[in-house]
Amino acid sequence: MSPTWDSKEPLEQDRISPLGWVRACLRGLVLGTVVFGGLGLLLLVRLIERPLCGVDRPVTPYITQGVCRSAFAILGMALLVRGPRMKARGAVVANHSSWLDIFALNARKNVYFVSKSEVASWPGIGWLARATGTVFIRRDPRDVREQVALFEERLQHGHRLLFFPEGTSTDGQRVLSFKPTLFAPFFSDSLVHDMRIQPVTVIYHPPDGTDPRFYGWWGDMGFGDHLLRVLAQRPQGKVELVYHPPVRVDEFPNRKSLASHLEAQVRSAHSRRIE
Repeated sequence: MSPTWDSKEPLEQDRISPLGWVRACLRGLVLGTVVFGGLGLLLLVRLIERPLCGVDRPVTPYITQGVCRSAFAILGMALLVRGPRMKARGAVVANHSSWLDIFALNARKNVYFVSKSEVASWPGIGWLARATGTVFIRRDPRDVREQVALFEERLQHGHRLLFFPEGTSTDGQRVLSFKPTLFAPFFSDSLVHDMRIQPVTVIYHPPDGTDPRFYGWWGDMGFGDHLLRVLAQRPQGKVELVYHPPVRVDEFPNRKSLASHLEAQVRSAHSRRIE
């Protein structure tokens, strides 16, 4: 298991009000219908798409994108985007604060997440991840060769891979050091000269009057409890995505310098706030 980040200051929140429970139930019903209805449609389309296109997914990523955009409309949460999204072959990296990151990053760009292998066995989440084409890896240096082959296959089919180099989620108030080992596959001879990586900063703006860490999901926080609080919240805050200029992997001498540069780019926008 990968270590998880935790805070010395636990998040204290008020009890959900009766009206909040009603709101959570109504939003949860609609959101569940959209998410699992979208999953059913995706699996149905994939039955046709897979025999005809194999690894290529010309249709189903747009179903995922539509579901994720709808999620923010259901929550009443604004999603703001700055900066151009990369169109070239390559990967995307971002800081990680919440399960909401997956919805936000999927809503504005067709991407395929790279996740630790344990996630594949998680109830519900693992099923959704497998259906949407998530790449599962073991974070073990001994598996680099296997990861290179897997990444190369997916990239050759036009897939843009997205991963979280911090290796864990946080409270949304900080950016942890990027782990250089996660960039090792991109320095293989088959990828290094044809790879670009785009850093993205994910910034959460909490609802007025709430803890700044409201949307953060970290440590041993329960998913169900956090989901209920987000569903019950009114008014909602917003999430901002800042897309930075992509960089070529072969412009860096090693994975440490690449990780350091991408981390600095993500940090550069993390402290900014919008009115």
